[in-house]
Amino acid sequence: MTASSSWRPAAAMVLGGGYGKRMMPLTKDIPKPMVVLKGRPLIDHVLDRIAAAGVPRAVVNVHYCADKLQAHVEKRTHPKIAISDERQQLLDTGGGVAKALPLLGPDPFLIHNSDSVWIEGVGSNLERMFSVWDPDTMDSLMLLASAATSLGYDGSGDFAMDKDGRLSRRGERQMVPFVFTGVSIAHPRIFEGAPDGAFSMNRLWDRAIDNGRLFGIRLDGLWMHVGTPEALVEAERWIESEDVA
Repeated sequence: MTASSSWRPAAAMVLGGGYGKRMMPLTKDIPKPMVVLKGRPLIDHVLDRIAAAGVPRAVVNVHYCADKLQAHVEKRTHPKIAISDERQQLLDTGGGVAKALPLLGPDPFLIHNSDSVWIEGVGSNLERMFSVWDPDTMDSLMLLASAATSLGYDGSGDFAMDKDGRLSRRGERQMVPFVFTGVSIAHPRIFEGAPDGAFSMNRLWDRAIDNGRLFGIRLDGLWMHVGTPEALVEAERWIESEDVA
Protein backbone atom coordinates (compact mmCIF):
# COMPACT_ATOMS: atom_id res chain seq x y z
CA MET A 1 0.00 0.00 0.00
CA THR A 2 1.25 3.44 -0.86
CA ALA A 3 0.74 6.37 1.48
CA SER A 4 -0.40 9.86 0.56
CA SER A 5 -1.04 11.70 3.82
CA SER A 6 -2.32 14.84 2.11
CA TRP A 7 -5.33 13.16 0.45
CA ARG A 8 -8.75 13.26 2.04
CA PRO A 9 -12.19 12.66 0.56
CA ALA A 10 -14.32 15.63 -0.46
CA ALA A 11 -17.50 13.90 0.71
CA ALA A 12 -18.84 11.24 3.07
CA MET A 13 -21.97 9.10 2.79
CA VAL A 14 -23.61 8.63 6.19
CA LEU A 15 -26.12 5.78 6.22
CA GLY A 16 -29.10 6.95 8.27
CA GLY A 17 -32.13 5.29 6.70
CA GLY A 18 -32.60 2.10 8.71
CA TYR A 19 -35.43 1.33 11.12
CA GLY A 20 -33.30 0.44 14.16
CA LYS A 21 -35.66 -2.39 15.16
CA ARG A 22 -33.13 -3.93 17.56
CA MET A 23 -32.94 -0.58 19.35
CA MET A 24 -36.65 -0.56 20.24
CA PRO A 25 -38.29 0.92 22.28
CA LEU A 26 -35.80 3.80 21.93
CA THR A 27 -36.58 4.04 18.20
CA LYS A 28 -40.37 4.04 18.56
CA ASP A 29 -40.62 7.72 17.60
CA ILE A 30 -37.13 8.63 16.40
CA PRO A 31 -34.71 7.13 13.86
CA LYS A 32 -31.78 5.14 15.25
CA PRO A 33 -29.21 7.83 14.27
CA MET A 34 -30.92 10.18 16.77
CA VAL A 35 -30.63 7.80 19.75
CA VAL A 36 -28.56 9.65 22.34
CA LEU A 37 -25.12 8.42 23.45
CA LYS A 38 -23.36 10.51 26.14
CA GLY A 39 -25.64 13.50 25.63
CA ARG A 40 -25.48 13.63 21.83
CA PRO A 41 -27.28 11.74 19.04
CA LEU A 42 -25.26 8.92 17.50
CA ILE A 43 -25.18 10.68 14.13
CA ASP A 44 -23.61 13.78 15.70
CA HIS A 45 -20.74 11.67 17.06
CA VAL A 46 -20.23 10.49 13.46
CA LEU A 47 -20.58 13.89 11.80
CA ASP A 48 -18.28 15.51 14.37
CA ARG A 49 -15.62 12.89 13.61
CA ILE A 50 -16.02 13.42 9.86
CA ALA A 51 -15.70 17.20 10.27
CA ALA A 52 -12.64 16.82 12.51
CA ALA A 53 -10.98 14.72 9.79
CA GLY A 54 -11.38 17.59 7.34
CA VAL A 55 -14.15 16.13 5.16
CA PRO A 56 -16.19 19.16 4.08
CA ARG A 57 -19.44 17.55 2.89
CA ALA A 58 -21.70 14.71 4.09
CA VAL A 59 -24.68 13.13 2.35
CA VAL A 60 -27.20 11.58 4.76
CA ASN A 61 -29.90 9.23 3.48
CA VAL A 62 -33.28 9.33 5.22
CA HIS A 63 -36.25 6.94 5.36
CA TYR A 64 -37.66 6.06 8.81
CA CYS A 65 -38.76 9.22 10.71
CA ALA A 66 -37.16 11.04 7.78
CA ASP A 67 -38.50 14.50 8.64
CA LYS A 68 -36.99 14.40 12.14
CA LEU A 69 -33.58 13.24 10.95
CA GLN A 70 -33.47 15.71 8.07
CA ALA A 71 -34.45 18.65 10.31
CA HIS A 72 -31.78 17.64 12.84
CA VAL A 73 -28.81 17.24 10.48
CA GLU A 74 -29.66 20.27 8.34
CA LYS A 75 -28.92 22.50 11.35
CA ARG A 76 -25.25 21.68 10.89
CA THR A 77 -22.73 23.68 8.90
CA HIS A 78 -19.68 21.40 9.44
CA PRO A 79 -19.74 19.21 7.52
CA LYS A 80 -22.10 20.74 4.97
CA ILE A 81 -25.14 18.44 4.74
CA ALA A 82 -27.01 17.16 1.70
CA ILE A 83 -30.00 14.80 1.96
CA SER A 84 -30.56 11.69 -0.16
CA ASP A 85 -34.30 11.07 0.08
CA GLU A 86 -35.35 7.42 0.41
CA ARG A 87 -38.81 8.13 1.86
CA GLN A 88 -40.49 6.17 -0.95
CA GLN A 89 -38.23 3.11 -0.78
CA LEU A 90 -35.40 2.08 1.52
CA LEU A 91 -32.59 0.98 -0.79
CA ASP A 92 -30.29 -0.99 1.58
CA THR A 93 -26.63 -0.04 1.86
CA GLY A 94 -25.56 -0.47 -1.76
CA GLY A 95 -28.68 0.95 -3.34
CA GLY A 96 -28.63 3.87 -0.93
CA VAL A 97 -25.07 4.84 -1.81
CA ALA A 98 -25.71 4.29 -5.53
CA LYS A 99 -28.70 6.69 -5.43
CA ALA A 100 -26.52 9.30 -3.71
CA LEU A 101 -23.61 9.10 -6.19
CA PRO A 102 -24.61 12.35 -8.00
CA LEU A 103 -24.43 14.15 -4.64
CA LEU A 104 -21.12 12.54 -3.66
CA GLY A 105 -19.21 13.58 -6.77
CA PRO A 106 -16.77 11.79 -9.09
CA ASP A 107 -13.96 11.10 -6.62
CA PRO A 108 -13.43 8.43 -3.92
CA PHE A 109 -15.55 9.07 -0.82
CA LEU A 110 -16.04 7.89 2.75
CA ILE A 111 -18.99 5.65 3.73
CA HIS A 112 -19.88 5.71 7.43
CA ASN A 113 -22.68 3.93 9.30
CA SER A 114 -24.56 6.36 11.53
CA ASP A 115 -24.15 4.10 14.59
CA SER A 116 -20.44 3.29 14.33
CA VAL A 117 -18.57 4.85 17.25
CA TRP A 118 -15.22 4.14 18.83
CA ILE A 119 -12.67 5.39 21.33
CA GLU A 120 -9.58 6.49 19.40
CA GLY A 121 -6.20 4.96 20.10
CA VAL A 122 -3.18 7.01 18.99
CA GLY A 123 -4.33 9.64 16.49
CA SER A 124 -7.31 9.57 14.14
CA ASN A 125 -8.38 6.34 12.49
CA LEU A 126 -9.99 8.24 9.62
CA GLU A 127 -6.70 10.07 9.02
CA ARG A 128 -4.90 6.71 8.96
CA MET A 129 -7.39 5.44 6.38
CA PHE A 130 -6.87 8.50 4.20
CA SER A 131 -3.09 8.07 4.38
CA VAL A 132 -3.09 4.46 3.12
CA TRP A 133 -5.83 4.82 0.51
CA ASP A 134 -4.44 3.91 -2.91
CA PRO A 135 -6.93 4.34 -5.76
CA ASP A 136 -4.63 2.50 -8.16
CA THR A 137 -4.88 -0.80 -6.28
CA MET A 138 -8.06 -0.44 -4.20
CA ASP A 139 -11.76 -0.29 -5.03
CA SER A 140 -12.58 -0.12 -1.31
CA LEU A 141 -10.67 0.22 1.96
CA MET A 142 -12.41 -0.98 5.13
CA LEU A 143 -11.81 0.01 8.73
CA LEU A 144 -11.73 -3.27 10.67
CA ALA A 145 -11.81 -3.91 14.41
CA SER A 146 -10.71 -6.88 16.47
CA ALA A 147 -13.69 -9.23 16.75
CA ALA A 148 -12.42 -10.42 20.13
CA THR A 149 -12.26 -7.02 21.86
CA SER A 150 -15.12 -5.01 20.30
CA LEU A 151 -18.13 -4.00 22.39
CA GLY A 152 -21.51 -5.43 21.39
CA TYR A 153 -20.11 -7.98 18.94
CA ASP A 154 -20.21 -11.73 19.61
CA GLY A 155 -19.94 -13.25 16.13
CA SER A 156 -17.18 -15.21 14.38
CA GLY A 157 -15.70 -12.23 12.53
CA ASP A 158 -16.21 -10.96 8.99
CA PHE A 159 -12.82 -10.91 7.27
CA ALA A 160 -9.30 -12.25 7.27
CA MET A 161 -6.51 -9.90 6.15
CA ASP A 162 -3.18 -10.81 4.55
CA LYS A 163 0.14 -9.03 5.14
CA ASP A 164 -0.60 -6.54 2.32
CA GLY A 165 -4.04 -5.68 3.72
CA ARG A 166 -6.07 -7.63 1.15
CA LEU A 167 -9.26 -9.08 2.56
CA SER A 168 -11.02 -12.41 2.24
CA ARG A 169 -14.36 -13.54 3.63
CA ARG A 170 -14.84 -15.83 6.59
CA GLY A 171 -15.59 -19.34 5.41
CA GLU A 172 -18.42 -21.47 6.75
CA ARG A 173 -17.73 -22.76 10.31
CA GLN A 174 -14.56 -20.63 10.35
CA MET A 175 -13.49 -17.86 12.74
CA VAL A 176 -11.57 -14.83 11.50
CA PRO A 177 -9.97 -11.99 13.50
CA PHE A 178 -11.66 -8.91 12.10
CA VAL A 179 -15.14 -7.38 12.12
CA PHE A 180 -16.24 -4.59 9.76
CA THR A 181 -16.85 -1.34 11.65
CA GLY A 182 -19.26 0.10 9.09
CA VAL A 183 -16.65 2.59 7.84
CA SER A 184 -14.94 2.40 4.45
CA ILE A 185 -13.57 4.39 1.53
CA ALA A 186 -15.08 3.60 -1.87
CA HIS A 187 -14.01 4.44 -5.39
CA PRO A 188 -17.06 5.23 -7.57
CA ARG A 189 -15.96 2.56 -10.05
CA ILE A 190 -17.01 -0.13 -7.56
CA PHE A 191 -20.61 0.75 -8.55
CA GLU A 192 -20.09 0.10 -12.26
CA GLY A 193 -22.64 -2.51 -13.32
CA ALA A 194 -24.43 -2.38 -9.97
CA PRO A 195 -28.11 -3.43 -9.97
CA ASP A 196 -31.00 -0.97 -9.82
CA GLY A 197 -33.08 -0.56 -6.68
CA ALA A 198 -32.27 -2.04 -3.28
CA PHE A 199 -29.11 -4.14 -2.82
CA SER A 200 -26.39 -4.69 -0.25
CA MET A 201 -22.83 -3.35 -0.49
CA ASN A 202 -21.78 -6.96 0.12
CA ARG A 203 -22.41 -7.70 -3.57
CA LEU A 204 -19.86 -5.07 -4.58
CA TRP A 205 -17.37 -6.05 -1.90
CA ASP A 206 -17.48 -9.69 -2.99
CA ARG A 207 -16.68 -8.63 -6.54
CA ALA A 208 -13.80 -6.49 -5.23
CA ILE A 209 -12.48 -9.50 -3.29
CA ASP A 210 -12.58 -11.60 -6.48
CA ASN A 211 -10.55 -8.89 -8.22
CA GLY A 212 -8.06 -8.56 -5.33
CA ARG A 213 -9.16 -4.95 -4.75
CA LEU A 214 -10.81 -5.04 -1.30
CA PHE A 215 -8.39 -3.92 1.43
CA GLY A 216 -8.54 -3.31 5.15
CA ILE A 217 -6.82 -1.35 7.89
CA ARG A 218 -7.02 -2.24 11.56
CA LEU A 219 -8.73 0.23 13.91
CA ASP A 220 -6.47 1.57 16.64
CA GLY A 221 -8.71 1.89 19.70
CA LEU A 222 -11.96 0.35 20.96
CA TRP A 223 -14.89 -0.08 18.58
CA MET A 224 -18.47 -0.16 19.86
CA HIS A 225 -21.33 -1.76 17.93
CA VAL A 226 -24.23 0.19 19.42
CA GLY A 227 -27.04 -2.02 18.12
CA THR A 228 -29.28 -2.51 21.16
CA PRO A 229 -30.36 -0.53 24.25
CA GLU A 230 -28.10 -2.80 26.33
CA ALA A 231 -25.10 -2.06 24.10
CA LEU A 232 -25.89 1.66 24.38
CA VAL A 233 -25.66 1.49 28.18
CA GLU A 234 -22.42 -0.48 27.96
CA ALA A 235 -20.96 2.01 25.45
CA GLU A 236 -21.69 4.86 27.86
CA ARG A 237 -19.83 2.95 30.58
CA TRP A 238 -16.84 2.44 28.28
CA ILE A 239 -16.71 6.11 27.34
CA GLU A 240 -17.07 7.23 30.96
CA SER A 241 -14.23 4.95 32.07
CA GLU A 242 -12.08 6.30 29.24
CA ASP A 243 -12.93 9.88 30.22
CA VAL A 244 -11.88 9.12 33.80
CA ALA A 245 -8.66 7.48 32.63
